Amino acid sequence: MDFEWDMFTAALTSSAFLRGALLSVALAVCAMVLASIVGFGVALLRIASNRFATALGGAYVWFFRAIPTLLVLLLIWNAGPQLLPALRDDWFTPFLAALIGFSIVEAAYMAEILRSALLSVDEGQHLAARALGLAPHKVLFKVVLPQAIKVAIPPSGNELIAMLKYTSLASVISLRELLTTAQSQVSVTFRYAEYYSAALVYYLVIVSALMAVQHIVERRYRWISAGRIGQVPGNQVGAAVPA
Repeated sequence: MDFEWDMFTAALTSSAFLRGALLSVALAVCAMVLASIVGFGVALLRIASNRFATALGGAYVWFFRAIPTLLVLLLIWNAGPQLLPALRDDWFTPFLAALIGFSIVEAAYMAEILRSALLSVDEGQHLAARALGLAPHKVLFKVVLPQAIKVAIPPSGNELIAMLKYTSLASVISLRELLTTAQSQVSVTFRYAEYYSAALVYYLVIVSALMAVQHIVERRYRWISAGRIGQVPGNQVGAAVPA
């Protein structure tokens, strides 16, 4: 059986595939934003001096890194309404269930990324800021966090790209994202090559765009090498400034 280029082109330009692709991107971005917020809170617990807070943050990371994301989605979508009657209403959509599931799981990974980034900032930065009279929360948000973001950007970008591919798991809870759209067409026509190839092209284009954005952001916040800084008047060797 030959490859039907007309069918492939029609799928590639169809509104159904475009909607599925936009839904996948929206889910991935929203989940990463929520995961970063929750992960930041968990990361602060992980580096807190209080043993209970540290144990609580560690338990969160351990639990959600230990169980499959697919199982979390099934628990939220299928078991959730059985336990919480409020989830049986129409407002609880597959998109919302997927958003909750992906966010809480990804938060465990983002917590480790952000924890490592926060710990990468030299302790002398903390001491110098406190010596200037800054309150602890100002030390965190004005001194430590801006430096930690530079370290966290590359792995966070990789997590966003991975999250885009993980959205295909939402097909099990009837969310019509990109891969589900392709599978629905395949189930009618049994033309695997054409429809899966169309989905493949969409993933390639979206991931390529995300990689380009990641590269731009990394270039903006990259650390200048000591050799290059030594050539810039007024900067001390070993300092770090945005490009």
